[in-house]
Amino acid sequence: MRAVAFFAAVSVATFVTTQSQAQDAAAGEKVFAKCKVCHVADKDQNKVGPSLNGVIGRTAGTHPGFSYSKAMTEAGKSGVKWDEATLTTYLRDPKAMVKGTKMAFVGLKKDEDIANIIAYLKQFSK
Repeated sequence: MRAVAFFAAVSVATFVTTQSQAQDAAAGEKVFAKCKVCHVADKDQNKVGPSLNGVIGRTAGTHPGFSYSKAMTEAGKSGVKWDEATLTTYLRDPKAMVKGTKMAFVGLKKDEDIANIIAYLKQFSK
């Protein structure tokens, strides 16, 4: 009986956690407004920052035609690939994850904003 109660509690906790971290691409588009000064996601175009079109699954520091900092190219060479986990860490505090990055953005503090912006970026990644 204890085991059933334990698994039921874990299932409920997992459901609640998953629901609270649900990703919303429309909300992410609004958060992405902070990024539009330097980045484009809906097409493959570099600006002050590299294009984020297709960023999910891309090795850090490798988008063609963009001049990355040495720190970002080294991050890519060391195996950093942009997935939900690495983007979450990077978007929270870019300079802490990649010391020496040229990105001036200080980061997003709300987990919900980070999850939503990742949902937005997923739309433009294959």
